[in-house]
Amino acid sequence: MSYLEAIILGIIQGLTEFLPVSSSGHLELAKAIMGVEIEEDVTFTVLVHGATVLSTIVIFHRDIWKIIIDSLKFEWNNSVQYVVKIGISMIPVLFIGVFLKDEVEMLFNGNTMFVGFMLLITAVLLGFTYFIKKTEKEISYLSAVIMGLAQAIAVLPGLSRSGATIATGLLLGNKKESVTKFSFLMVLIPIIGANFLDIMDGEIPTSAYSGPMLIGFIAAFVSGLLACKLMIKIVNSGKLIYFAIYCTTVGAVAIYFG
Repeated sequence: MSYLEAIILGIIQGLTEFLPVSSSGHLELAKAIMGVEIEEDVTFTVLVHGATVLSTIVIFHRDIWKIIIDSLKFEWNNSVQYVVKIGISMIPVLFIGVFLKDEVEMLFNGNTMFVGFMLLITAVLLGFTYFIKKTEKEISYLSAVIMGLAQAIAVLPGLSRSGATIATGLLLGNKKESVTKFSFLMVLIPIIGANFLDIMDGEIPTSAYSGPMLIGFIAAFVSGLLACKLMIKIVNSGKLIYFAIYCTTVGAVAIYFG
């Protein structure tokens, strides 16, 4: 993998991790179009996902810090309840990671037609949000469970994680600002945990510190910061319909060429 390829793939990961267009699907399509074969594919994926986690922590550092401080008061306050809801939402994806990891990884085989169909499903979910009326409802325990199930299903390449969780949260009638923040925070521990397990399993070799790998990490982090801020504004303004159109277009093209 060259430096240019690492930069391009890093930017794609950073942007599409937060925008509702499927980061995994776009990475698969980009590698297929560019003809890139990454020998350390797992290493690169872990690194760029780690970069987007870091960008999420930077953007929401005040919220995260407040939740941590309030949780240490040992009271059943809003922050503790929020942590419990985050924990509940992680259960489905943790189940997938523990029991179905190998089966899921087999789907990341450059099948552009499959990615295209999943992008169309993402488009449908985002399209439904166009008809939602504004509410002030906060995330409930039931919403946390259902959004968690949406996140677990979105491990499929082409099905956007942020798109699935945000659309699900909005369709359940939750407040836009609350849904966006919850969607981004609920993925932190699963990604950090997955990266840690890969490191413990020895899947992060010394090549992770090579020039292209580090450049890809930086590209994903910087583009992730920009995309995270942009996504917050997009959800709050109710303009997800444009991404539905985009996913439909890209999905159709992927199916055609696949």
